[in-house]
Amino acid sequence: MDNIVDSLNKAYEKFVLASASVLESKESAGGQKASLTDAALENFKEKWELFRVACDQAEEFVESVKQRIGSECLVDEATGLTTTASGNSGGQAPAATGAATSLPPISAVRLEQMSRAVRWLVLELQRGSGAAPGSVHSSSTGFDARFSEDSTQ
Repeated sequence: MDNIVDSLNKAYEKFVLASASVLESKESAGGQKASLTDAALENFKEKWELFRVACDQAEEFVESVKQRIGSECLVDEATGLTTTASGNSGGQAPAATGAATSLPPISAVRLEQMSRAVRWLVLELQRGSGAAPGSVHSSSTGFDARFSEDSTQ
């Protein structure tokens, strides 16, 4: 993360310096078009593009961290591993908040299986195929026959 912040900071500083260079070259040319101004503008465009690339990279990093944190929270919530805000006191194990909801915790493996199934269905829908005859995996009872945990419900 430090590398991304440093890269963004350096790109910004170079962009600001290029901006100042354009203004100075215009002022020294008395508002007339000059090769010095053209060169400063080309440098400004280059630094602007580099700054945009650095911003895009920083944004991608932030998005990936947000997704990772969200995924970890989802797994923790689904498996009942989240702890209460009061935390661990007196050497006792932290209380799980999974019991606070009406849904029982599920295993991380089961959560991953369901996630893959959802991704697969999304891809199928994006391809426009929808549910082809014979490819429907769920029954009228509302469970997915591909997962053994569902068949016991």
